[in-house]
Amino acid sequence: MTGLPEKTATELISAYRTGEVSPVEVTEAVLARIDEREPQLHALYAFDPDTARESAAASEQRWRAGTPLGPIDGVPLTIKENIATRGTPKPLGTAATRLEPAPVDAPAAARIRESGGVLLSKTTMPDFGMLTSGVSSFHEPTRNPWDLTRTSGGSSAGAGAAAAAGYGPLHVGTDIGGSIRLPAAWCGIVGFKPSFGRVPVDPPFPGRTAGPMTRTVADAALFMRVLSQPDARDHLSLPPSEPDWSCPPADPSALRIGVQLDPGVGLPVEPAVRDAVAAAARRFEAAGATVELVEPWLTREMLDGLDRFWRTRLLADLAKLDTGAVLPYLVEWARAAEDLSAVDVYHGFAQMDAIAVATLRATEPYDIVLSPTCQVSPNPFDTPSPTGDPARPFEHIAFTLPYNMSGQPAVSVDCGRGPDGLPIGLQLAGRRFADVGTLRAAAAFETL
Repeated sequence: MTGLPEKTATELISAYRTGEVSPVEVTEAVLARIDEREPQLHALYAFDPDTARESAAASEQRWRAGTPLGPIDGVPLTIKENIATRGTPKPLGTAATRLEPAPVDAPAAARIRESGGVLLSKTTMPDFGMLTSGVSSFHEPTRNPWDLTRTSGGSSAGAGAAAAAGYGPLHVGTDIGGSIRLPAAWCGIVGFKPSFGRVPVDPPFPGRTAGPMTRTVADAALFMRVLSQPDARDHLSLPPSEPDWSCPPADPSALRIGVQLDPGVGLPVEPAVRDAVAAAARRFEAAGATVELVEPWLTREMLDGLDRFWRTRLLADLAKLDTGAVLPYLVEWARAAEDLSAVDVYHGFAQMDAIAVATLRATEPYDIVLSPTCQVSPNPFDTPSPTGDPARPFEHIAFTLPYNMSGQPAVSVDCGRGPDGLPIGLQLAGRRFADVGTLRAAAAFETL
């Protein structure tokens, strides 16, 4: 079974089809990998190996009968903790939440079960998903498989670590400001934030998406065949459609590419990050793409306004909870909103639309915009954010946040190593609703 945890989902499905390997063998190999790595990584919540074995055995019988349920039947996978799975409490990363079993599966979990995926576990997240780290009042801090002294990123902290460490090839994260792409960048994997509404979520909220975290673009595309199926519970979701998720690499010579190296606001870009992204742009240009620089468009007013609105939103949630059980960093962050006026909060809310308009206008001339996923390397595993300062919480998300507000698809792929040996993420953002085109461009970069 050597090497089975490293197999991609597309490779596993092919092997299941021919009988070369079985879902039971693969699941046992992945469970062994989890036993080996999890004591150091702390990536999982509600780990359930017995149910996983039962699901794998049922999948094996279906493959032998030639009747797989769907595109990922028998593939081991995880789901982020804030995506409800029937019968499992949803603590949202915080010790302040009452642990009550979820009555039903959320849309992503329901589609996975219908397709025969082997659910191994939920994955960890920080309190309320509001940090780019795995620091939590409920979980042990999640660590980066590349360097256990560093964070895996967040808020899909456990999913990023699990994907990089070989806990199966498919993982589901969520993203409202970069929570799929940031851990993908720091863990050296693929993290795809689909167009807003492409993957149904429950409950929906402006900017919030769910999407795949994998080790290859092909696996992300395969998983989208499942996750993008319709669900009436999301009243903000896109109309049902059947995109061609096969996603062969795009022809670079047909692409007009913008390159954004300056975030415009927030932390400066580390030299190694800038160099890796510039090198990626040169590869596209050498392959025939039209490439030009894009000026930054996110402003301090936009970022700080959204910060004020999100502080107020969390403050309202904390009013119903025991704040003594919440991570102190987040309590301090939220309480800074107590003196805001209604006008201040409304102005902050309005920045979501201001960011959306500015992003769509700045990126309209291009098929793809390249940028760093994050300006900086991962912070220590036991710190909440790159600045560590609740007064400056979003200084590192200037490249990811705009595409949540504009609803455009964006994917992070591995593009190099920093001087510390840690991965650097390249973000490729596409036109609104051009999910397939965005993944095809990412697949082209893989081949380059």
